[in-house]
Amino acid sequence: QVQLVESGGGLVQAGGSLSLSCAASGRTFSSYRVGWYRQAPGKEREFVAVISWNGYTNYADSVKGRFTISRDNAKNTVYLQMNSLKPEDTAVYYCGLGTYAFDSWGQGTQVTVSS
Repeated sequence: QVQLVESGGGLVQAGGSLSLSCAASGRTFSSYRVGWYRQAPGKEREFVAVISWNGYTNYADSVKGRFTISRDNAKNTVYLQMNSLKPEDTAVYYCGLGTYAFDSWGQGTQVTVSS
């Protein structure tokens, strides 16, 4: 059973940056795709970014050009660099891991962007 732990969230002013990490244990990390999702209060969880086992990336339109997802298989960690943050980026950010669908999730990390 894989375990995922997100970290790096916090409070930042609009226009600032944060870097989130998702550390995995318990499964061969390099074989799986890893994604970031977020959920704002009163809203459904939404896709943010994904990185495949071979480094292919995809982003939600709302974060393209501002967020960058990357992975370090040696450290079993995926990162989400978030720049030019906006108040609407405020949410709990979750990472998920799986072959196709994400079947393992972390507990989430709060990101709050003040205006």
